[in-house]
Amino acid sequence: MDKRYFSDKVVEWYGRNKRELPWRETKDPYKIWLSEIILQQTRVNQGLPYYLRFLEKFPTLRHLADAAEQEVLRQWQGLGYYTRARNLHKCARVVQTHNKGNFPVSFQELKKLPGIGEYTAAAVASICFHEPVAVVDGNVYRVLSRVFGIETPINTPEGKQKFSALANELIDHRQPDVFNQAVMEFGAMACVPKNPDCASCPFQKSCFAFQQEMQHSLPVKINAKKARHRYIHYFVIQKKKSMLMRKRTGKDIWRGLYDFYSVESSTKKSPTKILQRDAFLKKVAPKVLGSTKKYKHVLTHQVIHASFTTIGTSKEIPVRSGEFKFYSSRKIAELPKPVLISRYLADLELS
Repeated sequence: MDKRYFSDKVVEWYGRNKRELPWRETKDPYKIWLSEIILQQTRVNQGLPYYLRFLEKFPTLRHLADAAEQEVLRQWQGLGYYTRARNLHKCARVVQTHNKGNFPVSFQELKKLPGIGEYTAAAVASICFHEPVAVVDGNVYRVLSRVFGIETPINTPEGKQKFSALANELIDHRQPDVFNQAVMEFGAMACVPKNPDCASCPFQKSCFAFQQEMQHSLPVKINAKKARHRYIHYFVIQKKKSMLMRKRTGKDIWRGLYDFYSVESSTKKSPTKILQRDAFLKKVAPKVLGSTKKYKHVLTHQVIHASFTTIGTSKEIPVRSGEFKFYSSRKIAELPKPVLISRYLADLELS
């Protein structure tokens, strides 16, 4: 297929079919960057409310840079991949402090900022500063692999290099911003993973996947490693109308978010046996207040099997200063928490 033909057709399709979205009505690097970070691993319909709430809470880069990390994490709660939120905050502070609040205008300089990889740098550089550098995300991989018949696995160094090179050959230098958004939108709305709209596709006659009936086998992706199963037994310790919580630290999941006292095991265990054997819980002298609730929570490469047992105590909690603290229901609602914890609290009508 002629490369110019592809560019013209996908841009033409975009003009007729694009969704009206707020970040498409601006060239403000702050707003474009924010939208791209939110949408990296989030569908548009899920990410849009977060985008609007973020801008309401942090209308400018300075507002975001000046905010406390806990406040940023609280606004991010529910999107997952919390490293993105921490890098978002860190990047805002770097740009505000070292660049007077102005984003670098080139792809290469943007990549030097915290949390900005090639994808985000290309999006900001092309949309805001008209630099002809192609964006390559999951939608772009799918479109190019099907239309041009590329069977190199997309999650290999060779595949990433091949798709990036092709995308940069195809990009329309006259309107790189429109081209990048057009290919991503085409992948999101027409050339979707399952049941693509081949009947009205402008590339139907020359599309490799359509001609070879390979729509469901392209793009090729090497199977990821098997998910690790973790069994986390939460003990929700109540004292009057407050609950004991701690801020998670270290390098494990949910760093900077708040959860309850927990005991982790490699297999399923009875909460009753844990209560009898755990040294900390023995000192609490707990009184079981309710039945155990169980939840399953799927993360990237991890499956969390969680149980929540509510216990009461009237004793002072023997923990190191700052490790755990009792919080009222109102305060807990303001704390940044993993979705799993929020689900549990919602079931108790406490979120």
